[in-house]
Amino acid sequence: MSWSDCAFRALKEAAVRQVPYLPDAGLSALIRLVDADPGLCLLPLTTEEEGLGTVTGAWLGGERSALLMQSSGVGNCINALGMIASCRIPLLMVVTMRGEWGEANPWQVPMGQAAGPVLSAMGVRTLRLEREEDAAETFEAASILAFESGLAVAVLIGQRLIGWKRFEE
Repeated sequence: MSWSDCAFRALKEAAVRQVPYLPDAGLSALIRLVDADPGLCLLPLTTEEEGLGTVTGAWLGGERSALLMQSSGVGNCINALGMIASCRIPLLMVVTMRGEWGEANPWQVPMGQAAGPVLSAMGVRTLRLEREEDAAETFEAASILAFESGLAVAVLIGQRLIGWKRFEE
């Protein structure tokens, strides 16, 4: 089973209903799975911090959600992550990494290197996924931490797992 299939199954088992996302090639298989499920509401965003407001609104309205984005958007979320931590809003994030394995786009490298430390500094627990065979266990652990412990958790999907992209000028 692919990491996307495992993530989708974990979302369903955790009773997630809303999935705000930013378009990303690394997330495309997971986005398609969510979009095809009538029990899930896929919510396109224009910027990553909107997703944290959406997650908060869903939680206050009695629903669980999960935010999907690329590592380059983590920096856009810093202020809003403070609200998540202060209000103890359960948060499950799936973050595809850039700026790592075989990255050819120099604009992706700084945030790719900083995403994990920035999330940790803002109180988000991070779990790395580097191998497909660890996906089911990693997503299950992340959803338990987020929804049963009421914590902010991000699963960082390593670029080596999702594949790297060529940057062409």
